Amino acid sequence: FQFPQIPSKMEAQGASAMPQASQEAQDKARQQAENQETAKNGMISQILDQAAMQRLSNLAVAKPEKAQMVEAALINMARRGQLSGKMSDDGLKALMERVSAQTQKSTSVKFDRRRNELDSDEELDL
Repeated sequence: FQFPQIPSKMEAQGASAMPQASQEAQDKARQQAENQETAKNGMISQILDQAAMQRLSNLAVAKPEKAQMVEAALINMARRGQLSGKMSDDGLKALMERVSAQTQKSTSVKFDRRRNELDSDEELDL
């Protein structure tokens, strides 16, 4: 007859240390994402004037995906040196229109008007 083994303190601590390591990795990743977001917002506030910042924040509320695309385009333009001074609201409107034109999806509806021979309107249901 053998007694069941009771885990030692080190084994018990090792098992509980694994979730802590995972939690630390998640915290680190979250912190890094927050730092990147802060840096991005800082760059955008240097690129845009107040009216343009307000327009971009409104766009972010209404269409977050499109706002992210506009932000990425702004940062790329700034890195390439294509911007001189702060971009005005009119300049942001033009950029938004270009981004919108590039990503515009065309939707079409096609009606199939062929009739099935078995389903005739001439037959009477009695």
